[in-house]
Amino acid sequence: MTMSENSRNLEAGLLLRKNQNDINECRITAVVLFSTFVSVCGSFCFGCAAGYSSVAQTGIINDLGLSVAQYSMFGSIMTFGGMIGAIFSGKVADLMGRKGTMWFAQIFCIFGWVAVAFAKDSMWLDIGRLSTGFAVGLLSYVIPVYIAEITPKHVRGAFVFANQLMQSCGLSLFYVIGNFVHWRNLALIGLIPCALQVVTLFFIPESPRLLGKWGNEKECRASLQRLRGDDADISEEANTIKETMILFDEGPKSRVMDLFQRRYAPSVVIGVGLMLLQQLSGSSGLMYYVGSVFDKGGFPSSIGSMILAVIMIPKALLGLILVEKMGRRPLLLASTGGMCFFSLLLSFSFCFRSYGMLDELTPIFTCIGVVGFISSFAVGMGGLPWIIMSEIFPMNVKVSAGTLVTLANWSFGWIVAFAYNFMLEWNASGTFLIFFTICGAGIVFIYAMVPETKGRTLEDIQASLTDFLQ
Repeated sequence: MTMSENSRNLEAGLLLRKNQNDINECRITAVVLFSTFVSVCGSFCFGCAAGYSSVAQTGIINDLGLSVAQYSMFGSIMTFGGMIGAIFSGKVADLMGRKGTMWFAQIFCIFGWVAVAFAKDSMWLDIGRLSTGFAVGLLSYVIPVYIAEITPKHVRGAFVFANQLMQSCGLSLFYVIGNFVHWRNLALIGLIPCALQVVTLFFIPESPRLLGKWGNEKECRASLQRLRGDDADISEEANTIKETMILFDEGPKSRVMDLFQRRYAPSVVIGVGLMLLQQLSGSSGLMYYVGSVFDKGGFPSSIGSMILAVIMIPKALLGLILVEKMGRRPLLLASTGGMCFFSLLLSFSFCFRSYGMLDELTPIFTCIGVVGFISSFAVGMGGLPWIIMSEIFPMNVKVSAGTLVTLANWSFGWIVAFAYNFMLEWNASGTFLIFFTICGAGIVFIYAMVPETKGRTLEDIQASLTDFLQ
């Protein structure tokens, strides 16, 4: 056989192997689909908890005689619990595993719903809500990280965005049935997705990247094989994970202060900046107290909640489709631009109402503004910061980085949620003008700082950001 024939055979073999690897990377197995579904059951719990405080407000205040301040504490204390959960989220997810963390979180979620359902006073309401918040604080970190670590790169964004889709489903469900179901029974309904996740977690694999980090190479390969299919060639992906873990093991161990090193600065600024933008835009306060905003704008809150319920799931589905079509960065810019516009519309609406102008139109403007803002949020800003967070941090700092980023999200979410009702009482028009300004600044930040991560491996994204300032 001639040298040229050998060369052609070698090239053909390499091409065949490359094609086989491409096929494996593009393959979406039933195990990946089921594992994603199981993990986002926790996101559904989060959505139910977020929607609960809006639809239950009138019933709880009337039955238990709570003041505005007491109910504001009840509504916002979930985000305070989330802040506590965020402090421990990265470490717990590393010590107990991704699956173990979801089980652990559901203990607190189940206790929280039971405490709220049988509460006789504001103390038990707050304890239950705090417990639920601690659970969703853990889940908000571990779910997108787990999904990002198990899915093929070409669909990773869409699968992680299922986190936001299921939050929207939970929110929509409670916005609908909350108009007909007593608040105590509504809390008991919140137990159903918790129980579903507890049972189904037994049937999904642990994250192969985490198993690789633990040094369990055999289990890592077994998990990866199960996720990619029995006949898939996982050698290249498994070797990449192994090499990355060896590189990280040879380096210094992660501490929170390590995040402030120059090489991690771009990742930290992007991760924390997106989380601050997500919360300071007023999104959590609007979702927790959307009924109050509708009432203040003169639009019936029950009708407004039903409209939101109908709109939110298609909008989240649209985001799930667009995240791999448009990419992260353009979708973030479009989403924030929409939030900016509708915040300004709400500001004008409440301004006109305060001066007695356009009284017949301001309720319509309020409805359009609220629905438009939440829809814009659901399409991009609701889920994309969590997708990007799960992609940009290397495994050696993912624990401390995830903790910092999730803590930033929940800390500012608590501040906004607690102050929201008081801000509306102070000046509704001024409140949304503040949110308009923050969203405008967010557009500049995203344009200047946030990279496109679509279609790139986690290792490639993290290496490019780490080398950005070198």
